[in-house]
Amino acid sequence: MAIRKDVVLARFGPEALVLGASEGLGRAWAHHLAAAGLDVVLVGLDRKGLERVAREIEVEHGRNAQSVVLDLGSDALTMGMQAILSEHDIGLVVYNACFSKVGSFVDLSLEDKLRTLRVNARGPLVVSHLAAEHFVARRRGGLILMSSMSGFQGGAMVGTYAATKAFDTVLGETLWEELAPHGVQVMVCAAGATLTPTFEASTPEDRRAGLVPLRPEEVVTEAFDAFCKGQGPTVIPGRVNKVVAGVVQRMPRGAAVRFISRNTRKTYGSR
Repeated sequence: MAIRKDVVLARFGPEALVLGASEGLGRAWAHHLAAAGLDVVLVGLDRKGLERVAREIEVEHGRNAQSVVLDLGSDALTMGMQAILSEHDIGLVVYNACFSKVGSFVDLSLEDKLRTLRVNARGPLVVSHLAAEHFVARRRGGLILMSSMSGFQGGAMVGTYAATKAFDTVLGETLWEELAPHGVQVMVCAAGATLTPTFEASTPEDRRAGLVPLRPEEVVTEAFDAFCKGQGPTVIPGRVNKVVAGVVQRMPRGAAVRFISRNTRKTYGSR
C-alpha cells in the first residue's frame, strides 16, 4: 500500500535533505522523496551530478530541487549544515554519503582510512547532532542513516569501512530510542550489495551476480516504506540479505568474521 503524500508531508515536510545525492542510492532517495511529495535539497561534491539530479526531479516529479556543493569530510560540514537548516524548512534528513576503498589494511593509505572515517562516521555524527537539535525544537522530523551489513562484524579488506558502518548503526539505533519521545523518527538502513556506480567500478563484473545486488530503487523503496510504518531501529532491505544477516549473526563471532572475510577475498582478490 502506497504511503499517502499528505501523510508524508505532515510528518516529514516540506523539504527533505539528502547528503550524498549525485548518484546511486542518493539519487534514488532524492527521486523517491520527491515522488512522495517533498521538495529536496541535494548535497555532495559533484556539482554536475547534483544539478543533473535536480533537473530530473523538477521535470519528472514537479518538485523544487536545490543543489549544495559541500565536502562532507571537511571542517566546512558544520557551517554548511547549519546554513542549510537555517535557510530551508527541512523535515527529513537522509545521510547517504560514503567513502570506501577496498584492500588489505596495511596496503591502504592512512589518508584513505582517515577520509573514510571523516565521511562515514564524523559526517553522520555532525549531521545527526544538528538535525536532532532542529527536529526536537520543531517537535517532528525524521533522520535516516544509510549503513551497511558490513558493519555487523569485522571483515578483511573492508576493515575501516566496516568499522565506520558499525558506528553509524549504533548511533542511529541510539537516536531511534532517545528522540522518539520528541516526535522525531530515526531509522538505520543496513544495505547489502547494491548496483551503484561505486559498486560497479570496484567489483569485478563476473563476481557481481554472486553477491545478489539490489537496484538502488529497490533498497530505497523498501527502506522508506519501513520508515513510514515506524519499523526499526535497523532495517535490512532484501530477502536474501535478511537471511544472510540472520545466519551470520547466529555464528560465533570468530566464525562470522572468517566467513565474511573469505567471501570478500573471493570477490575482490588478495589486493
